Amino acid sequence: MRITIVIPALNEASVLPSTLAAARALGGDPEIVVVDGGSSDDTPRIARERGASCVAAPPGRAVAMNRGAALAGGEVLIFVHADTRLPPDAGRRIASALAEPDVVGGCFRLSFDSRRRLLSLYAFCTRFGFRLLHYGDAAYFVRAEVFRRLGGYREYPLMEDLDLWLRMRCCGRTVVLPSCVVTSARRYERRGALRQQALNTALVLLFMLGVHPRRLKRFYAANVR
Repeated sequence: MRITIVIPALNEASVLPSTLAAARALGGDPEIVVVDGGSSDDTPRIARERGASCVAAPPGRAVAMNRGAALAGGEVLIFVHADTRLPPDAGRRIASALAEPDVVGGCFRLSFDSRRRLLSLYAFCTRFGFRLLHYGDAAYFVRAEVFRRLGGYREYPLMEDLDLWLRMRCCGRTVVLPSCVVTSARRYERRGALRQQALNTALVLLFMLGVHPRRLKRFYAANVR
């Protein structure tokens, strides 16, 4: 089973080396595609020096992930944020999950590079299958043919991850693997963990109530100043 890891990135030179190292540690020679959204730092150079393909894309995470997926040769796609490290057993866990023919994809549990109690509580909750707890920072994986059948990510300015998760669930079973990715807590530390989590929850609830992501983007921008 060939795996392609797609990493959208924009000015992520400080965190990309550890993300790429964790991706390489999966074994099985995964294909790694970094999709750069117009970085002004050394992101593209770092990607190439560490053996990843690097392609350019217009700004926007959904656009970048679709661009990377279009170039992928793997049977399985893993979408990894540039500040998120995969667990060492990710390849084995994914192969085991996809050995079940009704499983179309899934994600990992979440952990943060911070010991803040609120973040530890949030991370603990991601072990449960409730659909509103699993977003792109938990490293979605999906069978490539299912991703293409769904038309990839809808190129929303945000909520593209939850939208894909809900559509994946319509195609088959999704699973939450027992291993944890480690993602950066920088947004929570910069804005306040409670405030950021409250904002995230509000965005998800509004999206589930039918508010379009373009309106949610304006709402988000107005609340992170």
